[in-house]
Amino acid sequence: MNISISIYILATLTGILIIWNIFLQILISRTNNNQKRLFAGKKGVDLESIVQENNAKINELSQQTQSLDQKTKQIKAHSLKSIHKIGLLRFNPFREIGGDQSFSLALLDDENSGAIISSLYSREGVRIYAKSIQKGQTAKYPLTEEEKRAIAIASIEKNNQIIKRRV
Repeated sequence: MNISISIYILATLTGILIIWNIFLQILISRTNNNQKRLFAGKKGVDLESIVQENNAKINELSQQTQSLDQKTKQIKAHSLKSIHKIGLLRFNPFREIGGDQSFSLALLDDENSGAIISSLYSREGVRIYAKSIQKGQTAKYPLTEEEKRAIAIASIEKNNQIIKRRV
C-alpha cells in the first residue's frame, strides 16, 4: 500500500510540474515575442541608438521648457506693469442741476500706479483733467473725493471689470 501511495504522490507532483513547465513555456514565448517586436523596429537599429536618440530629444525638450519658463516670467513681469485695474465713478458735481454726467476713471497697474481721468460736466461745457498716479497717490496735484473713490474701486481685489458706482 505504501508503494501505491508513493506512486500516486509522484504522479501528482509530475503532473503539477508538467503544468508549471507549460505555464513557464508560455511566459517565455510571450517574452521572446515582445523582444522580437522591440528589436525589430526601425529596420534593425539596435536599442542603444534608440535610447541615445530619445535622450537627445529629451534634452532638447528640457531646454525648450526652460526657455518657455523664462519667457513666461518675462511676460508676467510685463503684465504687472500693464493696466488691468479699472475704476469708474459717475457723479453729479452740482447737486441742484443735471445728472451723473461727470466721471472719474482710474486706470491702474498691479502696483496701483497709472492715471486718473476726470470729466466735469456743466452747462457751460466739459472740462477734462488727467493726473499721474504712483502707488495710489499723486505727488503733484491733490485728488478729489471722487478720484479717491475711483482709485478705491479700481484697487478692489480681483477687479477685472468696470464697476459703476453712484455718489
